[in-house]
Amino acid sequence: MEQRFFLIIAANTAQMLFADRVLKAEGINTQLVPAPPESGTVCAIAVKISQDDVEAAKRLIAVNSVEVTHILEDKRMKLQGLLDEKLAQGITEDFLRILERIESGQELDRSDILYLLSTQREKEINTIFSAADRIRKETVGDAVEIRGAIEFSNYCRKDCSYCGIGSSNKCVKRYSMSEEEIMEAVHSVKAMGMKTVILQSGEDSRWDTPRLVRLVERIRNETGMKITLSVGEKSREEYEQLRNAGAVNFLLKIETTNRDLFARLHPDDDYDHRLQCSLWLKELGYLNGSGNIIGLPGQTLDDIAGDILYFKEMGINMIGIGPFIPAEGSRLENHPTGDIDLTLRVVAVTRIVCKRVYIPSTTALASLDKDAQVKALQAGANTIMLINTPERYRKSYNIYNNKNMVDMASAAYAAEKAGRPLPSYIVWQAVNPGHECIVG
Repeated sequence: MEQRFFLIIAANTAQMLFADRVLKAEGINTQLVPAPPESGTVCAIAVKISQDDVEAAKRLIAVNSVEVTHILEDKRMKLQGLLDEKLAQGITEDFLRILERIESGQELDRSDILYLLSTQREKEINTIFSAADRIRKETVGDAVEIRGAIEFSNYCRKDCSYCGIGSSNKCVKRYSMSEEEIMEAVHSVKAMGMKTVILQSGEDSRWDTPRLVRLVERIRNETGMKITLSVGEKSREEYEQLRNAGAVNFLLKIETTNRDLFARLHPDDDYDHRLQCSLWLKELGYLNGSGNIIGLPGQTLDDIAGDILYFKEMGINMIGIGPFIPAEGSRLENHPTGDIDLTLRVVAVTRIVCKRVYIPSTTALASLDKDAQVKALQAGANTIMLINTPERYRKSYNIYNNKNMVDMASAAYAAEKAGRPLPSYIVWQAVNPGHECIVG
């Protein structure tokens, strides 16, 4: 018999995280996933458990007085209407079989994913994007989630081949923001109505874990915002300290699951340790973020299919997919830019395979083509991350060349052109006085 899963919807994020800790402590296997649109937006995350654990979970919820509003079955998604007689003339038997699996809610295997990534038939490509957009709508809704990113330091002890702030790059003007500068930027993010702030940096020893803990605690106490960290590899104990301080999300991109390619790109890093870090984050109850770069030297479509399966099997919650863009002073500064169309295809196939996840329409896409962010929103993406780094530092966080400034106005442009609303929590007048924008 096929295993069934259920979603626990809490009254708010604090209660959701409390429920997750309570269940984990009793040995119940949980996964944090985006809540379905019909549950409302008070708590955007749900706790996913198996049917076998539902009764035990109900007892633990009652004993611990967890405020739960719904327990819903996470039903297998079926997409009726993908197949029709007109489509059949322009597609292969293999694609027809894959569509039938998508329609019935079956999981796709590596060969299916590889086919979707490689087909050049126009009808098939259009159907892939259509299916991804429908799955996005039914799993995470229409509103384009908005997050604010503060790039607070460009010092880094690592020397990744593709990155413009690697330790050996002599073209970079280094900076490390003070706590007060960061807090000023955090309060500006909150003033726009955003619920989540992203703190991103290189692996900077100036910002060691005790200092980061103090910062996270201050942000939580002063603003009540959800906090996402993107500060690299740490020990399990350090991740736990940051989690206890109030960090909810952690972004640690794998970049590629091809071990040999990973080793060439990360001469001072270890693939197995990166995997272990992601497992620690999952065990500690973080919303676990990852992602890959499309267009890396030597990368194949089979490698990308492996990346997508990794995101699925690891239970990644947020998946950032962007094209490779060379960075001045890096070892790959002369490598060609990644293909936008392939990147959009990867976004779509990732949505089809992973379903209930957050997928950003990335800054890297916007840096190559203003309307690429629009196209990503039409291909399964549902999130835009704004750059809220103070202007005096922005150009120095040059992880790749010609990084676009994604602000609230450009996010509103992308959402409107994609026919999607901004979320109701955005205080549009605070960021664009005298103008209106659709919110939902």
